[in-house]
Parts: sequence; C-alpha cells; structure tokens
Amino acid sequence: MTPFEGALWLIRHGFPVFPADHPGTEQCSGIGRGHDPATCTDRGKHPCVPFTRAHTLDEDQAHSSIGTRLRNVGIAVGACSGPNGARLLVVDSDRPNAIEDAAAAFGYRHTPTMRVTTAKGHHDYYWAPASTQLGNGLGALRGKFDGDVRSGNGYVIGPGSVHATGVVYELADPEQPPMELPAWLLTALQTTPARPADTAATGPAPKAEGRLTPLVRFVLESTDGERNNRLYWAACRAFDQRAGEGPAVASALLAAASHIGLSEAEARQTITSAYRARAAR
Repeated sequence: MTPFEGALWLIRHGFPVFPADHPGTEQCSGIGRGHDPATCTDRGKHPCVPFTRAHTLDEDQAHSSIGTRLRNVGIAVGACSGPNGARLLVVDSDRPNAIEDAAAAFGYRHTPTMRVTTAKGHHDYYWAPASTQLGNGLGALRGKFDGDVRSGNGYVIGPGSVHATGVVYELADPEQPPMELPAWLLTALQTTPARPADTAATGPAPKAEGRLTPLVRFVLESTDGERNNRLYWAACRAFDQRAGEGPAVASALLAAASHIGLSEAEARQTITSAYRARAAR
C-alpha cells in the first residue's frame, strides 16, 4: 500500500486526511511553529498543511496533495466522527503489546480494534463517547504504558506511509473497524492518579550547566504527548553541539526525563536512538 492508496482507504472509511512529510524527500516538507525543515531529524511525521483546517474527505483533493507528490498521509483525529458522534482516539504503542500489557496491569484484557502497525509498535483506533473531552494526556496510564494517545486536535500518520527507517505503516486487518473505547481505558485516561512521578516532580528540577541548560529546560517543559519527541530532539541538539562529554549529557537528560515521568529504560532508548541517528549522518 502506498501513501495515496492509504489515503483513499481512509477517505472511503470516513477518516479525513492531509499530506505529511515523506522521508524520501531531500528535506522535511513539514510546517509548524518552531519547526525548521532544514534541521529536522524526525522525518516522515510532520504535517505539510495546517491539518486542523486543511484536511479532506475528497479523493480528488487527496490525489493532488498526496497522490502526485512524495508525501505521507496523516489523519486529523479531531475531525473524525463515529457512530452517534463518537470521537476518535488513537492509542500509540511504542512497542508491540504495550497496550495489552497496560490492560493487564489494570486487570483487564485488551479489546482488539482497528490497528495500524508502525516502526516501533502500533496504533489502535477507538471511538470514545461524544460527550468526552479527551486530549493527549495519559492519565492513570502514565508510568504503566509505553506510548502516547492522540485525541482532539492531535494527528497520526496513516497506513501506507513510510517511516524514516523504511518501515511502512500497515493495516493489520482492513476489515476491522474501530471499536468502542473500553470503559477501563476511558476511566484511566480521565483519572489523575497519585503516582511516583508526581512525588518526584514536587522536588527540585534537575539542573545543568553551560550549553545543556536550555536543552534540559526544553525536556522539563514537556507535556505527556510530547515527552519522547522533546527528549529525542534535545539529545540530537546535544550531540550536534558537543555539549559536554557523553556521560554528562546522558545523565542530565536522563534526570530531566525521569522528572517528567519517563522510565529510565524508555529515556535511555530514546537518547541512544538520537545519538545513533546523528552519528550516522
């Protein structure tokens, strides 16, 4: 499946689409506040248009914006409407079975639904009740789930798109529609729990010196839906700037990641990925 074929499938199933950056282009085609296409290291994921407004269900328009160009396909999550006005919520697992493990941790079994496999894990699509106002926060999943959620004004990259690693996003089962969001998951996302990360965050925030200071601050200002991306970006900048010796950089960024609730294993993996990506340039 190509990005355009993915766009057609999505449109025919009621999912508004928009063009996103494709890693095959010489430079990132994405736009956005604070985004520099010339230095972008997170290729294949940035919207090429203001997606909250410039999404479409028109096949001809999708052909013009995606089919005739080297583009990935994005889905404007907030523009999707399901049965009885239900709102789309996408669970983005950063590893295989992450959501299955999270369900088990809460004493439930994962509910199979529309799934798109990604380079690291998968996207699971659910319909949330129309009356809910869900954002990108993890709620009680924080610390128990390796990934993020996308709702409201969020977006995800759709099937047929190409990841920077060359992996193609694929529908696990084209006949499987999104299921109703399980009650346990809805409750978890709407809950603000008392958790170890809360206790850590009440103490003094990690500090760094010299060129690392703004990078550590950038990580500390992350919200739930952007923690990994911000940590990855900060690690790339630290590598580019040679902002200190490797161990010192990793230590400062790990401390910041821990302060905002990322596990040490997850943070180390993100930092290592950033360093490897920069070293390969």
